[in-house]
Amino acid sequence: MRTDVVVVGLGAFGSAALWRLAARGVRVVGIERQAIGHAFGSSHGTTRLFRVACMEHPGLTELARKSLALWTELGERTGETYVRQTGSLNVGSPTSAPVTGARKAAAIGASTSDLSHQELRTRFPQYNLEPGDVAVWDPGAGICYAEPTVRAQVAEARRLGATVYPHTMVTEIDVRADEVIVRTPTVDIAAEQVVVCAGAWIGKLVPGLPATPRRTPLFWFQPADPESEAFRLANFPSFIWELADGRGLWGHGSDDGFGVKVGLDGGSHRTGFDPDELDRYIHPVADIAELAAAVGRAFPGLDPAPVKAIPCMVTDTPDGQFLVGRYDERLVIAGGDNGHGFKHCAGIGELLAQVTTKETPFADASFVDPHRF
Repeated sequence: MRTDVVVVGLGAFGSAALWRLAARGVRVVGIERQAIGHAFGSSHGTTRLFRVACMEHPGLTELARKSLALWTELGERTGETYVRQTGSLNVGSPTSAPVTGARKAAAIGASTSDLSHQELRTRFPQYNLEPGDVAVWDPGAGICYAEPTVRAQVAEARRLGATVYPHTMVTEIDVRADEVIVRTPTVDIAAEQVVVCAGAWIGKLVPGLPATPRRTPLFWFQPADPESEAFRLANFPSFIWELADGRGLWGHGSDDGFGVKVGLDGGSHRTGFDPDELDRYIHPVADIAELAAAVGRAFPGLDPAPVKAIPCMVTDTPDGQFLVGRYDERLVIAGGDNGHGFKHCAGIGELLAQVTTKETPFADASFVDPHRF
């Protein structure tokens, strides 16, 4: 089989790349080793945080805006909602990463407002704040919906002419001088270029990348008072909170179909494993105890015992930024989500399509250049 471009991996980044290439009329084939919208990689768990004032790098603001615009346009066609803008809090000391990062994003155009310690305490009494904690409010932020978004991006790509092979494992990417051959047990596909978006598996398909899988279980909680409305999404919007000890809590309130989601960064998460051998058990002591203690201190109104949990993976790079761009003449890559990639995936898909077709990128992507290391 021959085509113009093959996209390997149809999670967040790959499904978006497939969609944006198909939107340009490119002959494109997408390959996914699992079902579309599965729970075995990094693009599941019901929801993800959506932020415009991104603390990780000011350049991410343009990616978030592009994602929002593309998802809004797609939602108008499908009648579905992919982003729910309920606002978001970046909480911590005035010198913490969430606060200073959001302010840097605001300096280049993100719309934010500052909340003093007392304003934060008054508006959001659910927080057991530490002395000196302040916040930056990002009104364009909120949550996005993981599996529905991946499925919708693939469905739209198919509608636009893409060919999709689910339940198909790529065994080799053979990059040659004049073409690239993507091999699977059932079909070999020759193409001009390949876009590899394999999540935690990207280092297995493109050896040498500085991309390390990290096991990150996802957890959901409920209020100690089941009748309480304090932790509904409308009253408890998405947040990132850097604690005084340097660890970070993140999450959002509950709504119909999902509970209160809270996670812990800086805890004892396992790294450097083979993603095919991810430990899919949830361990009451190793996985839950540290998070439950942090939740109990931070949000006294929540029952610190989680009501649901599922394993997940993220893929880390040395500087916490993505690996997105052209790797060689026939190979384009997107990986290294570092736990903050989903909110940008439609924008990254657009960027990947532009890189692949050699258009001028819509934003400066030098900070995610895969050759920067």
